[in-house]
Amino acid sequence: MNSQKANSRKVQLYFDPAFALPALLEKFRLEQADQVALIEGAQSRTWEESIKRIYRMANGLLALGVVPGDHVAMLSPNSMNYSEMFAATLIAGACAVPMQGMITEKSLNLMLRDCNAKAFVVARDMEEMTRDFLLDSEQIVPGGLIGFDFSSDQFHDLDTWLIKQSDATPNVQLAGDDEFNIIYSSGTTGIPKGIVHSHETRQALATGLVSMGITSEAITLIATPLYSNTTITTWWPTLCAGGTLVIMPKFDAERALQLIQEHRVTHVMLVPVQYDRIMRLENYVNYDCSSLQVKFSTSAPLRPALKADVIDNFAGELVEFYGLTEGGVGTMFIGSIAKQHNKLGSVGPTLPGSLLKIIDEVGNELASGQTGEIVGRSGNMSDGYHNREVASSELRWYDSDGLLFYKSGDVGYLDEDGWLFLSDRRKDMIISGGFNVYANDIELVLLEHPDIHEAAVVALASRDWGETPLAIVVREPDASSDAETLRAWGNNRLGKWQRISQLVFTEELPKSSIGKVLKKNLREIYAGLGD
Repeated sequence: MNSQKANSRKVQLYFDPAFALPALLEKFRLEQADQVALIEGAQSRTWEESIKRIYRMANGLLALGVVPGDHVAMLSPNSMNYSEMFAATLIAGACAVPMQGMITEKSLNLMLRDCNAKAFVVARDMEEMTRDFLLDSEQIVPGGLIGFDFSSDQFHDLDTWLIKQSDATPNVQLAGDDEFNIIYSSGTTGIPKGIVHSHETRQALATGLVSMGITSEAITLIATPLYSNTTITTWWPTLCAGGTLVIMPKFDAERALQLIQEHRVTHVMLVPVQYDRIMRLENYVNYDCSSLQVKFSTSAPLRPALKADVIDNFAGELVEFYGLTEGGVGTMFIGSIAKQHNKLGSVGPTLPGSLLKIIDEVGNELASGQTGEIVGRSGNMSDGYHNREVASSELRWYDSDGLLFYKSGDVGYLDEDGWLFLSDRRKDMIISGGFNVYANDIELVLLEHPDIHEAAVVALASRDWGETPLAIVVREPDASSDAETLRAWGNNRLGKWQRISQLVFTEELPKSSIGKVLKKNLREIYAGLGD
């Protein structure tokens, strides 16, 4: 089915220019010019100051020859400048392409060429990564290389460049189906898939978060990288609400608590590994976090024990989102409600206005309680993958009424109350002796042992079973149990088809910059243990 027909079956959204970024910034300049918009370390900027810089950046991009619909790439740690350049790109009618800082030079090169970036804004610490791309690139417009915090023979210094630009309101009109951003998946080989979101889907996101208290009075801590959809989930609604963004260039657990206390932060998005680091601080109870209204989590599931700890001992309501960067699939776990209904192992019921279904391997719908692939339909569905029509078509599934759903690649089931429980990624599922074995089920059992801090389970090749589970474990600092003891303890609590063939220790599990365990890396590292 072609993309035009696919898009025609998406949830229809209404885009209101009065709530688009150009109109909102004009409103903030008139109504709250002196309110603090951005904080980074000891620096801060009011809305008046920040809007002038955003307009200078936008006018500068337009003067370079960046036209509406072009792509502007950014590679940098979090900063006030990064936040403003992202907004300025949108104000200029261009599409923002935030790049990951932990990828290889080869992958960066491929992504920059894939999106055909016309301007590229880079931080000093990451300039070296651009070397291969700049050797023979001709796609950047003249003068389109800008350094956030440096200058060189190739890069303009941002602040020096801005002096020459006008702070007049750019005269660019945005439409709902204009591209907002391309976010690349964290691929390590080939070209990672670029996920395209429009202004109308992002406007729906901003509107939806108002119910969570993200208004002009919100003070939101940005503690995850701006290239991640995880971060955009709270950065963008706070920007659109006229709230205050407190920006961390790099996450540190105790520093996060200091910032929450110092700036009376009301909202924060953290990923599970960050919650774990905070809750393991011996002195975290000494910080006053009573200003927190909502603490969000996404990118990877919070294990039930950590959820309970965060709900009981960390101020503010816990709201966990499960979904895809591509959109479509979405649930919302509210800690107080989940605890009341004894569903800490769930990722919550479907988001309001969304639909979830479970399908089998050939696309048939399954009943409550049956495990299969999760598919979803919602108002935040992206436009698929940039330059990847085959991959985009593989993302789509249609129900009997012809409605478009997006496949998640995740396996799970809906209980009788409509709460979603995750089992595994389809690609991480282990098929042992003809049985489907879900790594997550084994991991949750292992995490019940007091000596185990983290656990990841992957498939090992097996002559007898085809595949068999391998457990990779990070022990607690004072743990004394050996590997065989822990393996036997786990196997006594698992079904026969789930039993762990080997258990090994590691100092830490490889993770992405937003805390997802990189199981592909683990499979490669431990492949030699198979038979």
